[in-house]
Amino acid sequence: MSTITKFMDLHFRHFNARETLDAAKEWNTLLAGGGKMFLTMAGAMSTAEIGIILARMIRQGKVHSICCTAANLEEDLFNLFNHNEYKMCANYRDLSPEAEKELYDAGFNRVTDTCIPEGVLRQVQRDISKLWKKAADENKPKFPFEFIYDLLDQPGIEKHFQVPAEHSWVLAAKEMGLTIYTPGWEDCTLGNIFCSEVMRGNVKSHAAIRHGTEQMQHLAEWYIEMAKQKTPIGFFQIGGGIAGDFPICVVPMLIQDMEMEDTPFWAYFCQISDSTTSYGSYSGAVPNEKITWGKLDIDTPRYMINSDAAIVAPLIFSYVLGD
Repeated sequence: MSTITKFMDLHFRHFNARETLDAAKEWNTLLAGGGKMFLTMAGAMSTAEIGIILARMIRQGKVHSICCTAANLEEDLFNLFNHNEYKMCANYRDLSPEAEKELYDAGFNRVTDTCIPEGVLRQVQRDISKLWKKAADENKPKFPFEFIYDLLDQPGIEKHFQVPAEHSWVLAAKEMGLTIYTPGWEDCTLGNIFCSEVMRGNVKSHAAIRHGTEQMQHLAEWYIEMAKQKTPIGFFQIGGGIAGDFPICVVPMLIQDMEMEDTPFWAYFCQISDSTTSYGSYSGAVPNEKITWGKLDIDTPRYMINSDAAIVAPLIFSYVLGD
């Protein structure tokens, strides 16, 4: 038994710690039974460099499909290309409005303690805009993640990497052929840039990007295929919001709207959230509520971990990896 696994088995006995350990053990049980894990990711996890361990999870076949906020998709890329130009603000809680304005004037965009340089956005813009333009001109739209994969496939791209390639979860996903769903893609820096390119006339239409409902259909078809193969699918959710609610709805959509009543429910559910149980909040909804929506069944293993995902997710991943 390795170090982290042994530590968690010994000490994680109660409360959120016990929930964390049980969720990690059940993940391994799902995989051992031939199941697959669908991972969703909100928050600024890519900026938190979750890719250092998530990339290992992907490459070792512990994660099989991903749905994330568009910011998480692009920020893994930004970190890959411009990590060395990032600026850390350990005292971010104490920054005055004037200090924030100084960061803005210096060309930085702050995410908690990490400031992303504006220059990385423009570097990626120059390269990816050409791919958008080509897709629009040829009337061959693609999903957002496919443009990222095309960018990473360009000859010599690795010379621009500022972190080890093995620390990029998007690069790992590309290598393993994973689909990355990004509902609400326009709500990110590259989505904003894409809109500006269309408005400027550099990309001739919005049709270069495949729509959110097409992403839902793509996910539904994948889920149907897994069901035909009798493959149970687990659902591991970091944070809340659209990254989690969009994909989990594929099951009630198939059962209620497609009238495919034999569709299996999600076979596992775990959420890490810092949102307390609240009134009307999706992020704070307890897992049992999902039973009423036809997402989970009464006997689906369910875990709700109220904690910081930047701490808890790497621990669960390490346990699953056997670290």
